[in-house]
Amino acid sequence: MLKKGIFKKPQNTLEGNTKLNKTHDISIPNELCVLCPSCKKTLFSGTLGEGKYVCPNCGYYFRMNARQRIASLTDTGSFVELNKDMTSKNVLSFPEYEKKLEIAELESAEKEAVITGTALIGTYRCALFVMEPYFMMGSMGTVVGEKITRLFEFATENGLPVVGVTVSGGARMQEGILSLMQMAKVSAAVKRHSDARNLYITLLTNPTMGGVTASFAMQGDIIISEPEALVGFAGPRVIEQTIRQKLPEGFQKAEFLQKTGFIDDIVERKRQKEYLTRVLLLHSKERTE
Repeated sequence: MLKKGIFKKPQNTLEGNTKLNKTHDISIPNELCVLCPSCKKTLFSGTLGEGKYVCPNCGYYFRMNARQRIASLTDTGSFVELNKDMTSKNVLSFPEYEKKLEIAELESAEKEAVITGTALIGTYRCALFVMEPYFMMGSMGTVVGEKITRLFEFATENGLPVVGVTVSGGARMQEGILSLMQMAKVSAAVKRHSDARNLYITLLTNPTMGGVTASFAMQGDIIISEPEALVGFAGPRVIEQTIRQKLPEGFQKAEFLQKTGFIDDIVERKRQKEYLTRVLLLHSKERTE
């Protein structure tokens, strides 16, 4: 059976007798605009960056990469990176791990899930580590643990306070027990740093989970968090399925943790540098000696 229009000449937009669509849609490149997942408003990327990646309409906190965090918290041009060439290896021959590392490096433009170095915050020199959410969700592997450990050792040797910004899904499963060992290794370095009477401040961001929470994220002398950040070991659904009980409202959110005494303060993103500057001033050795 013949279909209607089978012998109709197809339209060619290069021919002059073709009726052109007179409606012109204005197209905006995707990289210039961002859709807020909370209020569904379209935001210009430039405006969002000026507001430290917080939605001006509803206050939703967009995820920041490690370099954006560093720029937001430190004095301009003061950051000096340490151990920047360290990369992970597939020591356990985990299937397709090399490919995952390659993809993570392309997505994040970083070699690992943490950046470490020294910087000035409000003119006060400190050691700084910032975890990278776009590199395998900030997962803690052997290199992440080694870089943070070396930073604490450097800070202890030079009498510097440490400021750590955490974001992580937990230990990196592709590295097995070698990943879990980093919890003890970093914790020992934190203890030696503390025994030398040096300050350690942690800033928890959404999410900070698993072995990172169970070790160095919660070892700070002063622990602050961004609003609504999810902080815990296992996820809420896993806990509910395990204990077969309904968890309290807002369980594992920063506000709940502050109320129950697990963290010291909740600090909005626009106030974080000012807050850290005040803390560094109050605990500076120049002031106390």
